[in-house]
Amino acid sequence: MRALFVALLLLYASGSGKVAGASGAKGNRFVCTAVPAGTDLSCSVDTSGRVQSTSPQEEELRNIIIQLRETILQQKETIVSQQGTIKELNSKLARCEADAKSRGSARRKDYSKNTMGDLPRDPTETVEQLGKTMQSLKDRLESLEQQLRANTSGGTLPNDLRDLLKHRLTDLESQLLTRVTELEEEKSQLYNETTAHRQRTENTLNSLLERITELEKSNSAFKSPEDFKVSLPLRTNYLYGRIKKSLPEMYAFTVCMWLKSSASPGIGTPFSYGVPGQANEIVLIEWGNSPMELLVNDKVAQLPLSVSDGRWHHICVTWTTRDGFWEAYQDGERLGTGENLAPWHPIKPGGVIILGQEQDIVGGRFDATQAFVGELSHFNMWDRVLRPIDISAMANCSAYMPGNVVPWVDVNVEVFGGATKAALEICEDRLFDS
Repeated sequence: MRALFVALLLLYASGSGKVAGASGAKGNRFVCTAVPAGTDLSCSVDTSGRVQSTSPQEEELRNIIIQLRETILQQKETIVSQQGTIKELNSKLARCEADAKSRGSARRKDYSKNTMGDLPRDPTETVEQLGKTMQSLKDRLESLEQQLRANTSGGTLPNDLRDLLKHRLTDLESQLLTRVTELEEEKSQLYNETTAHRQRTENTLNSLLERITELEKSNSAFKSPEDFKVSLPLRTNYLYGRIKKSLPEMYAFTVCMWLKSSASPGIGTPFSYGVPGQANEIVLIEWGNSPMELLVNDKVAQLPLSVSDGRWHHICVTWTTRDGFWEAYQDGERLGTGENLAPWHPIKPGGVIILGQEQDIVGGRFDATQAFVGELSHFNMWDRVLRPIDISAMANCSAYMPGNVVPWVDVNVEVFGGATKAALEICEDRLFDS
């Protein structure tokens, strides 16, 4: 088109055809010269038909167009680079989400809510939005390039248009970088939340495994279910054991156990049984400088027992509602008897048996001054009065009789507040003490 324009100018300027001709010809002839493709044809023709060189204004316009084309190419390269970055971030986010779903614990995000301006929270929508933005940028650049080409024939490009173009390009690039940064931050937040939840889960599992290991060691340490002891080393109101089984209604009972204590004054309360309305239904206690006492329905009988020498002792107490008759045994020997201890009072059912504490209410409100300090084992209870020969056989380790109401077995005893259970073969340990 530009070559045709120059040719028309030459034709107009030649007038009578004196640019070139051959003498003797009938008419005027024009000489046409082939111009190679890509040759710069930006020139002007004066009124005399002579070709003039390019003006400074046209040269400036040409330089501006070249600069704008370079800027456009750079922006296109930047957009392609940002697309690659966005795809990489989207892939990383997808992997993070897949990892979180596989653990079943990552917090789900609400993608329907837009909290990043016009940037959707869904990574797929984010990529689509960025693609639309980049396409819009490309279209605007092409439109501006066409406007520049159209304006090159009409004069110099206005400075305000050039500045507006540069400002707009900078603004669009800034928006693109900001959104990519927001995506990176969201990915980092998701990773941190997933890591924290995984850490909490691992800590919980480790605690459970440690507890299971302790229980396995505890169980494996007992050669048989009854070969263990409960240790209550401090005089507090929070160390105690609890028997899981309760008592039926009874008209007689025998309670036997092994005790080891050196506490003074008084070893405390080896056991107590409380029921609703009567916390002292059955209590064995040695408190302060008083002798050991047996309480039934809050009635008291003093027992001639002494076990605070720091060695293992086998003690038994029996009681029957008939005349309130009771007996006290230590190491197989009957040391005392009496009567009129809560006569004709049946033992009430459905209460709580506590080892090591005296109950002021059923199952609680312990007094530290009445707490048992030491070790106990083989707490058994029967709903009848045992024969002296049976009690002596248990004390001499020649026989073992589990209680028909409360037997001493590991699964039947709970410990709290720092009280512990440990393996013990009571007859061997007692022999060693001797």
